[in-house]
Amino acid sequence: MAKSGTAFIFDLRAVILARSMKIGIVALAAIVAAGCRSSPHAESKTRQIGWRPIVSFAGRGDIQTESFNIESTQWRMKWQTKGAASPGAGRFHVEVHSAVSGRVITEAVEHQGDGHGVAYVTDDPRLYHLVVDSGGVDWSIAVEEAVTGEVESPR
Repeated sequence: MAKSGTAFIFDLRAVILARSMKIGIVALAAIVAAGCRSSPHAESKTRQIGWRPIVSFAGRGDIQTESFNIESTQWRMKWQTKGAASPGAGRFHVEVHSAVSGRVITEAVEHQGDGHGVAYVTDDPRLYHLVVDSGGVDWSIAVEEAVTGEVESPR
Protein backbone atom coordinates (compact mmCIF):
# COMPACT_ATOMS: atom_id res chain seq x y z
CA MET A 1 0.00 0.00 0.00
CA ALA A 2 1.48 3.30 -1.01
CA LYS A 3 1.43 6.28 1.24
CA SER A 4 0.54 9.68 0.07
CA GLY A 5 3.24 12.35 -0.04
CA THR A 6 1.75 14.21 2.88
CA ALA A 7 1.60 11.11 5.08
CA PHE A 8 5.23 10.29 4.25
CA ILE A 9 6.36 13.79 5.29
CA PHE A 10 4.49 13.50 8.60
CA ASP A 11 6.10 10.07 9.26
CA LEU A 12 9.53 11.50 8.43
CA ARG A 13 8.94 14.41 10.82
CA ALA A 14 7.89 12.00 13.54
CA VAL A 15 11.07 9.93 13.03
CA ILE A 16 13.28 13.05 13.12
CA LEU A 17 11.47 14.35 16.21
CA ALA A 18 11.81 10.99 17.97
CA ARG A 19 15.53 10.81 17.17
CA SER A 20 16.06 14.42 18.32
CA MET A 21 14.30 13.64 21.57
CA LYS A 22 16.47 10.53 22.10
CA ILE A 23 19.64 12.55 21.46
CA GLY A 24 18.40 15.27 23.81
CA ILE A 25 17.57 12.76 26.54
CA VAL A 26 20.97 11.05 26.17
CA ALA A 27 22.77 14.43 26.29
CA LEU A 28 20.76 15.51 29.35
CA ALA A 29 21.52 12.21 31.10
CA ALA A 30 25.23 12.67 30.36
CA ILE A 31 25.20 16.19 31.80
CA VAL A 32 23.36 15.07 34.93
CA ALA A 33 25.71 12.11 35.40
CA ALA A 34 28.76 14.34 35.04
CA GLY A 35 27.35 16.73 37.61
CA CYS A 36 26.81 13.92 40.11
CA ARG A 37 30.45 12.88 40.09
CA SER A 38 32.57 14.43 42.78
CA SER A 39 35.22 16.71 41.43
CA PRO A 40 38.78 15.83 42.35
CA HIS A 41 39.85 17.66 45.51
CA ALA A 42 43.02 19.67 45.48
CA GLU A 43 45.34 18.43 48.20
CA SER A 44 44.95 20.60 51.26
CA LYS A 45 48.24 21.39 52.93
CA THR A 46 48.88 23.29 56.14
CA ARG A 47 52.15 24.98 57.05
CA GLN A 48 53.33 23.91 60.50
CA ILE A 49 56.33 24.36 62.78
CA GLY A 50 58.22 21.38 64.13
CA TRP A 51 61.31 21.13 66.35
CA ARG A 52 64.56 19.44 65.33
CA PRO A 53 66.94 18.37 68.14
CA ILE A 54 70.33 20.09 67.90
CA VAL A 55 72.28 19.29 71.07
CA SER A 56 71.75 18.55 74.74
CA PHE A 57 73.79 19.25 77.84
CA ALA A 58 73.57 18.08 81.44
CA GLY A 59 75.58 18.65 84.59
CA ARG A 60 75.87 20.12 88.04
CA GLY A 61 77.57 23.45 88.61
CA ASP A 62 78.90 26.08 86.23
CA ILE A 63 79.84 25.43 82.62
CA GLN A 64 80.33 27.09 79.26
CA THR A 65 79.00 24.67 76.64
CA GLU A 66 80.55 23.77 73.33
CA SER A 67 79.36 25.79 70.34
CA PHE A 68 76.36 24.67 68.33
CA ASN A 69 74.97 25.92 65.03
CA ILE A 70 71.43 27.21 64.63
CA GLU A 71 70.25 27.67 61.04
CA SER A 72 66.82 29.09 61.90
CA THR A 73 65.76 32.39 63.46
CA GLN A 74 63.73 30.59 66.14
CA TRP A 75 64.99 27.98 68.60
CA ARG A 76 64.27 26.84 72.10
CA MET A 77 65.82 25.25 75.17
CA LYS A 78 63.88 22.72 77.20
CA TRP A 79 65.45 22.77 80.65
CA GLN A 80 65.04 20.88 83.90
CA THR A 81 66.55 21.12 87.38
CA LYS A 82 66.30 18.55 90.15
CA GLY A 83 68.04 17.41 93.30
CA ALA A 84 67.71 20.63 95.31
CA ALA A 85 68.40 20.10 99.01
CA SER A 86 65.15 21.86 99.93
CA PRO A 87 62.34 23.65 98.05
CA GLY A 88 63.71 26.81 96.44
CA ALA A 89 67.32 25.91 97.26
CA GLY A 90 69.85 25.94 94.46
CA ARG A 91 70.18 28.30 91.54
CA PHE A 92 70.04 27.88 87.78
CA HIS A 93 70.89 30.71 85.40
CA VAL A 94 71.47 30.34 81.64
CA GLU A 95 72.79 32.95 79.24
CA VAL A 96 72.87 32.57 75.46
CA HIS A 97 76.05 33.90 73.84
CA SER A 98 77.17 34.41 70.27
CA ALA A 99 79.99 31.93 69.71
CA VAL A 100 81.39 34.31 67.08
CA SER A 101 81.69 37.53 69.12
CA GLY A 102 81.15 36.18 72.65
CA ARG A 103 78.50 38.81 73.42
CA VAL A 104 75.42 37.96 75.46
CA ILE A 105 72.35 37.50 73.24
CA THR A 106 69.83 36.94 76.04
CA GLU A 107 69.42 35.77 79.62
CA ALA A 108 67.27 32.73 78.91
CA VAL A 109 66.61 31.15 82.31
CA GLU A 110 66.65 32.33 85.92
CA HIS A 111 65.28 29.72 88.34
CA GLN A 112 65.60 28.63 91.97
CA GLY A 113 65.22 24.98 93.07
CA ASP A 114 63.69 22.07 91.20
CA GLY A 115 61.70 22.85 88.08
CA HIS A 116 61.44 22.74 84.32
CA GLY A 117 60.49 25.01 81.47
CA VAL A 118 61.08 26.15 77.93
CA ALA A 119 63.03 29.25 76.91
CA TYR A 120 62.59 30.56 73.35
CA VAL A 121 65.28 32.46 71.46
CA THR A 122 64.66 34.56 68.35
CA ASP A 123 67.84 35.77 66.69
CA ASP A 124 69.89 35.47 63.53
CA PRO A 125 71.20 32.07 62.47
CA ARG A 126 74.75 31.62 63.82
CA LEU A 127 76.97 29.65 66.17
CA TYR A 128 75.95 29.92 69.81
CA HIS A 129 77.11 28.65 73.18
CA LEU A 130 75.49 28.69 76.61
CA VAL A 131 76.92 29.88 79.90
CA VAL A 132 75.32 28.03 82.82
CA ASP A 133 75.68 29.41 86.36
CA SER A 134 74.32 26.76 88.70
CA GLY A 135 74.67 25.62 92.27
CA GLY A 136 72.89 23.00 94.34
CA VAL A 137 70.88 21.40 91.51
CA ASP A 138 71.42 18.90 88.72
CA TRP A 139 70.38 20.37 85.40
CA SER A 140 69.74 19.37 81.79
CA ILE A 141 69.12 21.40 78.63
CA ALA A 142 67.89 20.20 75.24
CA VAL A 143 68.33 22.67 72.35
CA GLU A 144 65.85 22.40 69.48
CA GLU A 145 65.62 24.40 66.26
CA ALA A 146 62.36 25.45 64.59
CA VAL A 147 61.70 23.91 61.19
CA THR A 148 58.70 24.60 58.99
CA GLY A 149 57.03 22.32 56.51
CA GLU A 150 53.77 21.52 54.81
CA VAL A 151 51.60 18.79 56.29
CA GLU A 152 48.75 17.24 54.31
CA SER A 153 45.39 17.68 55.98
CA PRO A 154 43.36 14.48 56.38
CA ARG A 155 40.34 14.18 54.08
